[in-house]
Amino acid sequence: MGYPWKSEKIKPAVDENCNVSENLMKIAKKELREDKHTREQALQQLRNWINKNPDIENLRSDDQFLLRFLRVKKFSVPMAEQVLLKYLNLRKTYPHMSMNLDFLEPRVNSFMSNGYIFASPIRDRHGRRVVIMSAKGINPKIHTSTDQAKSHFITYETLMEDTETQILGLTHIADFSGVTTAHVTNWNPTEFARVFKWGEQSFPLRHKEIYLVNVPSSLKWVVDFVKNRVSAKIKNRFHCYTNVKDLHKHVDPDCLPQELGGKILMADMVESWKKELIAKRDLVINLDKMNLLSDRGITTSKNNNISTNSDGGIMTQWNPLPEVSEN
Repeated sequence: MGYPWKSEKIKPAVDENCNVSENLMKIAKKELREDKHTREQALQQLRNWINKNPDIENLRSDDQFLLRFLRVKKFSVPMAEQVLLKYLNLRKTYPHMSMNLDFLEPRVNSFMSNGYIFASPIRDRHGRRVVIMSAKGINPKIHTSTDQAKSHFITYETLMEDTETQILGLTHIADFSGVTTAHVTNWNPTEFARVFKWGEQSFPLRHKEIYLVNVPSSLKWVVDFVKNRVSAKIKNRFHCYTNVKDLHKHVDPDCLPQELGGKILMADMVESWKKELIAKRDLVINLDKMNLLSDRGITTSKNNNISTNSDGGIMTQWNPLPEVSEN
């Protein structure tokens, strides 16, 4: 089958300079070990591995797509390969949540228009996009866990198209105002835990700060449930506050909607976000063209060797870089 990403309607934008400003490049070098030579070398190695891998079909191979996997693993090519395989496997395993990501589909559009999840048009003090989730946007009598999951996938797939987000990561804010038991029971606990854990391991995003606000004491157990199912690194990035004033000590109110003490109405932020969704809609929808024929190349705890694969999956040779601390 020919390369399916040639249509002008869905062809990813080509940026020869990877859209990296001088200031952003300094951050990328310090935190991700990224420079022009490393980037070009890693992209070539990753593409060589993809071209030789019989289990991957119709993959996007533009720089913008591949760099998200390299950046999230600080240009360790074998680790980027694993995230790519896990990402494709996540989409294959949960197609009802991760495929057909069209925010104009009536159920999803209604859900997202209510302000359940959106990215603020104002970046935080670190230059990161701020993803805001509001429980008030959910009607558990109408909206399902699949609706919720799809809205997250749509949001993150759209944001991953941005170079700055790939490098700087995201700040998350979840407003628990209005949460009821019905919101919690909307999910099967086992599926929720599995999707949450898989999402951390499989989505090529840097989750830098996670703020939970207006969390009622009766639902603190939900927060503990989630924290116990993520890595220690992510767990340490959770911050829980009972009121908005405490949140403002850590997050500039200008990033927030009026409903959380900011200046811009949430409805206006949502409309601004929907324009971004429209701009990337065709690209996100057409990610469904990609396919993983077999998960045999995915490293498990029982076979934790990213240099070889006894099941026949193709692993790359790479030039190691000096170790750096986690960010």
